[in-house]
Amino acid sequence: MRLEVQDLQCQRGGVTILSNVSFTVEEGEALVLRGPNGAGKTTLLRVLAGLAPPVTGTIRPGPEAIAYGAHADGLKAQMTVAENLGFWADVFGHPGIDDAVEAFSLSGLLDRRAQYLSAGQKRRLSLARLVLTGRPIWVLDEPTVSLDARNVERFAAAVGRHLDGGGAAVIATHIDLGLPGARTLDIAAFAATPEEDEAADPFLDEALS
Repeated sequence: MRLEVQDLQCQRGGVTILSNVSFTVEEGEALVLRGPNGAGKTTLLRVLAGLAPPVTGTIRPGPEAIAYGAHADGLKAQMTVAENLGFWADVFGHPGIDDAVEAFSLSGLLDRRAQYLSAGQKRRLSLARLVLTGRPIWVLDEPTVSLDARNVERFAAAVGRHLDGGGAAVIATHIDLGLPGARTLDIAAFAATPEEDEAADPFLDEALS
C-alpha cells in the first residue's frame, strides 16, 4: 500500500518543529528518516501513526493501515513470550504466532516471562508484534536499539519480507539496514521557521490583533 504525506505541519509541546513535509512511499519501498537529535523524527512518526494530530496537512491512508513501533517495548511483563504473542495475534486477528516466532528466533523463549528477558530479547519480542498486525505500512522509531548485529540482520530480513509482500516502511534509524532501493529523507530540510511557529499559534494571533 502506498503512503502519501502532503504539506504536513507538526508540533511538539505546542511548538511547530516541522512544516511543509511532503513525501510518498510506494508499495515495496522503505524510507529511512535521518536528522540530528531533536529534529522531529519521533514527532513525525507519531503523527503518521495517528498518535498526535498534525497542525495541517494530509496523510493517506489513515492510521488503521499503519503499525507503529516505538522506543518502548510495550510488553506485558507477567506474561510469557508465547502469551504476549498470542495476545497480539488475537487483537489483530492473525492466525497463530509461528511466523513471528520464526522471524525473530523466539522459539527457545516461548515459556519465559517477559520480565525476565534481556533488553535485546524484549526488543525482538516487541518487533515480532509487527508481523502479527497484518498492516501494510510499518512506521518504526529506532527499532534496532538493544539488538546485536545478528538480530539487526533478522530485523532487516523481516522488513525485507514485508516489502516483498507489497508493504511499505518508514524507519528512523542511524544504522544501514541494507534494504535494496531504500531512500533516505533528511527531515532537517523541513525545520519550521520562527515565523511559521507564530503563524500556527492562535493565542499569539489573538494577542497581536
